[in-house]
Amino acid sequence: MAVGRDTLINGITTFLRDHPPSTLAQIRDSLGREIDAAGPEALARLSERLGDGGGDWSYCSHDPLARRIHHVLAESLLHRDSTIFGLEHAAAVAGRPIVIFANHLSYSDANLLEILLQRFGGSVLADRLTVMAGPKVYSSLKRRFSSLCFGTIMTPQSSALSSEDAVMNPRDVARAARVSIDTAHERLEKGDALLVFGEGTRSRSSGMQHLLPGVSRYLEGPGTWVLPAGITGTEELFPVGVDALHSVPICVRFGRPFPAQLLHERANGDRKLMMDGIGLAIASMLPPEYRGAYGDDTAELDEARRLLRICQS
Repeated sequence: MAVGRDTLINGITTFLRDHPPSTLAQIRDSLGREIDAAGPEALARLSERLGDGGGDWSYCSHDPLARRIHHVLAESLLHRDSTIFGLEHAAAVAGRPIVIFANHLSYSDANLLEILLQRFGGSVLADRLTVMAGPKVYSSLKRRFSSLCFGTIMTPQSSALSSEDAVMNPRDVARAARVSIDTAHERLEKGDALLVFGEGTRSRSSGMQHLLPGVSRYLEGPGTWVLPAGITGTEELFPVGVDALHSVPICVRFGRPFPAQLLHERANGDRKLMMDGIGLAIASMLPPEYRGAYGDDTAELDEARRLLRICQS
């Protein structure tokens, strides 16, 4: 079913119903101008993309109009104190296969990362971005629209974490996971930067959950580097269970990158140890209340701490 200009604008602005009428009118006007400037063919392509549902485990490219619409919204809604730190770490691995691991607070995490990269001088990395996205991202029109701001690869959730239309039996999960991992390796070889939320689901408390050992399979491509990222604020911008956007400061911090091969070798292939090391790298860039499973100074994580020190030295 085709999505027309006014239908698209109405759908986007349902998230803004709590904003003053004058602000809402200005945003609607800005969106209309952007869509008109892109032209009917761009709108038709976006409409077609929104209708296809993204129903398999292959790569989906970004849509230029969807990305531009999100940037128009950010110009009005993104809090002026939002920022990004550590772009020098991203620059240090420019041109190399990169897997960005970040904590996961909101469906808006990847979108805010892409917007902040574009705004603060990281456009080269933003244009390389491909996001590993769970099936629920494709299950509604609004989520599919947001996912078109960057490349995506659909990946299954584990049976223990999945819910609603993301539920799959273990055999289907394993089969789909193999396809999505192979696709991810292909995209890394083509020069994409892969964004992975290793917890497998959004945190309901803002505190980090343990990263899933199986996620380490994304690092098996030759010459791959790990780039850790800590995100704060998105849980308030687009809270879990709420269909409204709130203007709050967002912050992204990149940490020191390290080669995945070194991580694998020093962990002797122990996938849990590898991901705990990455989890600690992410947590080190977060305030204490966000660190969750990686915030306690427990002996259980001592080996992972030693591993991280070796990899980042």
